[in-house]
Amino acid sequence: MVIDVEFKKKILSLVREDEEFRYALAGLLGLDTILFELKKLREDHNKLREDFLLFVKEQEKKWEENSKHWEENNRRWEENWRRWEENSKRWEENEKKWEEAFRRFEAIEKTLMEHTKILEEHTRILQEHTATLREHSKRLEELGRAAAQIHVTLGRLGGRWGRNMEKMVLEIFKKVLEERGIELGKVKKFEYVDRDGRFYKRGARIEVDIYVHDEKLYLIEVKSHADCDDVEHFHDVAQVVEKILNKKADKLILVATSIDEDAFKRAGELGIDVIYGAIIPLD
Repeated sequence: MVIDVEFKKKILSLVREDEEFRYALAGLLGLDTILFELKKLREDHNKLREDFLLFVKEQEKKWEENSKHWEENNRRWEENWRRWEENSKRWEENEKKWEEAFRRFEAIEKTLMEHTKILEEHTRILQEHTATLREHSKRLEELGRAAAQIHVTLGRLGGRWGRNMEKMVLEIFKKVLEERGIELGKVKKFEYVDRDGRFYKRGARIEVDIYVHDEKLYLIEVKSHADCDDVEHFHDVAQVVEKILNKKADKLILVATSIDEDAFKRAGELGIDVIYGAIIPLD
């Protein structure tokens, strides 16, 4: 079918100029459906765009949140790293301290071993001294028994003995006297009669054993049994002898086979050195 050109122009003119015709023609051609679809498509497009923008905003929000999380995580990692470095330094310091403590422990252990050796040596020496003391104690017991026998034998002879008896007692305690630096062979008898009472009592007879060595003066009194009166008497006699000789005695020595307990204590108070076999306790 061939359409006349003039007819086409007329149709186009009506479409342009006649609105009612135009809509009728559009309806005829299904334009309303197209427009509806276009409108719907535009609405869908707008909704899609809005959804996309919302999605973008949500993603931006999530990115911001994730960014904050990452920043927080980075901060935590930095903090953890700082703590790790601090702990590493502390470990290094502790390791140095442990090394120093170990060195000190080794030094202490070495010192302890040295002290242990010294203690063992001292223990050995102490054991030797203990054995020596036991031997001395045994010897003193023997001297005590001998002194007791002498005391029983000599007790009947009274307070004063003869010169031979004194020598015998001195001989018994010879070793003890030698330990005090006294040689028995050089012990002399000192006798003095104070006729005019210049030093003591008029007509008093002063007797005491003396020992002189290296310009030192020792005064010695020998008794079978010594009590407090004997100790006081010896002390008084020693003072008189010092006046007579015009020399201070370096040591006063009382030798007795036995001595009362209170007399022994008094002798110590007066500075008298007592060599004895036995101490008689007070009742």
